[in-house]
Amino acid sequence: MSPTLVYCLLGAALLLAAVLPGVIRRWALSAPIVLVLAGMGVGLLPVTRSATIDPVAVRPWIEHLAEVTVLVALMGVGLALDRPLRPRLRASWGTWSPAWRLLGITMPLTIAGVALLAWGPLGVALPAAVLLGAVLAPTDPVLASDVQVAGPTLEGAEDEVDEDDEVRFALTSEAGLNDGLAFPFVWAAIFLAAGAPAGGVWRWVGWELVGKTVVGVLVGALLGWLLAWLAFRSTRRSLRLAEAEEPLLAVAALLLSYGLAEAVHGYGFLAVFACAVTIRSVERMSDFHAAMHGAVERLETLLTLVLLLGLGFAFTRGLLANLDLRGVVVGLALVFVVRPLAGYLAFLGHRTRRGTAGLDHRERLVVGFFGVRGIGSVFYLAFAAGTTAFTEERWMWSTVTFTIALSVFVHGVLATPAMRWLDNRREPLAGQPASR
Repeated sequence: MSPTLVYCLLGAALLLAAVLPGVIRRWALSAPIVLVLAGMGVGLLPVTRSATIDPVAVRPWIEHLAEVTVLVALMGVGLALDRPLRPRLRASWGTWSPAWRLLGITMPLTIAGVALLAWGPLGVALPAAVLLGAVLAPTDPVLASDVQVAGPTLEGAEDEVDEDDEVRFALTSEAGLNDGLAFPFVWAAIFLAAGAPAGGVWRWVGWELVGKTVVGVLVGALLGWLLAWLAFRSTRRSLRLAEAEEPLLAVAALLLSYGLAEAVHGYGFLAVFACAVTIRSVERMSDFHAAMHGAVERLETLLTLVLLLGLGFAFTRGLLANLDLRGVVVGLALVFVVRPLAGYLAFLGHRTRRGTAGLDHRERLVVGFFGVRGIGSVFYLAFAAGTTAFTEERWMWSTVTFTIALSVFVHGVLATPAMRWLDNRREPLAGQPASR
C-alpha cells in the first residue's frame, strides 16, 4: 500500500475510534468487535488484496506493540482499583481474596486444561502445548473494560470496600496480576523446547516462578511509594505533581517501573501493576488519580485501536491460514468449557472478609465465563517464539488469534447484558441480606 493510503486509513480509524462509543452505546456491541470488523473490511478492499501478513516475519513489531499496549493497560487497571492493598494488614489481604483465588486456582487449572487437551487428544508437541496453555491463560486488561471497574472514585470512607462490586473487582484485579504471572509458564515452555538451564526444575521454581515475581512486585511497590510520596507529600512544592495535576506522572511511572524491574531481571508487568496499585493506595482521596487514569486510558485507546484494526486486517490476509480443527477445538474449549469451569470452581466455599458468603451462583458464573483473551496472549506468543524455535509456531499464531477473535465476539456481545443482569438483580436486594 502507498503511504498516502496508509495515512487515509489511519485517519479514518482515529475518527472511528472517536465516534464509536456514542454510536454503539444502544446496542449490545463492544468497540473491539466493531474495530476487528473494520479491520477485516479494510483487508477485503481491492487496494489491499496484494498485502499478506506473515506473523513470523513481523514478529518483533507485534511483540513490541503488544508489550507497550499491555503495559499501558496495566497502569490504567492499577489506578482504577479503589480497593487498597496494605501488606502489613491481614484484613487487607482478605479483601483481595477474589484475585488470589483466580490466580491460585483458575489460572493453573486453565493452563493445565488447555495444555493437556492440546498435548493429549489433539497430538500437539509438549512444548507447544504448554506454551499454548500459558499464553491463553491470562485474562486481558486491554479488551475486558466492559466487565471491569470504570475508574478511580472518591466515594466511601478511607477503609471502606464496596462489596457489591465483587464481580468487577475480581475480573479487574485478575487482569492486572495474571498478565505477569503467566511468564513463569511461558518460560517452562521455552525450557521444554530449548533445553532446561542448570538447576532444572528447581531453577524454574526458585527463580522463574518465585524470584522474578518477588523482585517485580518489590520494585513496583517501592517505586510507587516513592513517586506517590513525591507527588502528594513532598516538602518541595515543585515536586508535588498532584497539585500541578500533571497526569504524565502515570506514563513516567509505568516506564520507570517496567525498565527498573526488567533491569534487575524481575517481571516488569507485575512491577507496573504493583506501582499503580501502590500510588492509588498511598493517597486515595485525590482527584489526581482520575486525571492520571484518564491520560493512560486515552493512550490505551489509541494503541488498542491500532492493534485491533491490524488484527482484523490480518485475519483476511493470511493470519488464519494455518488454522485447523485442532485450533478450533482449543479455542471453543477454552472459551466455553475450560475457563468457565475453572473460574466457577475457584469460588466454591468463598467467603468475604466479614465472614459472610462470597459470590453467589450467578456471580460465579459471570466471573468464570468472562475470562476475556486478547493482546497479552499475542505478546507472550511473540516473546516465546522470538526466544526459541517452536516447530508449530504458525499453527499457534492461527490458533491464538482465532481464540482472541472468538473471545472478542462472544464476550463482547454478552458483557453488557450479563453485567446489567447482575446490576438489576442487586437493586432489589440493596439493604437486605443476600440469599446465598
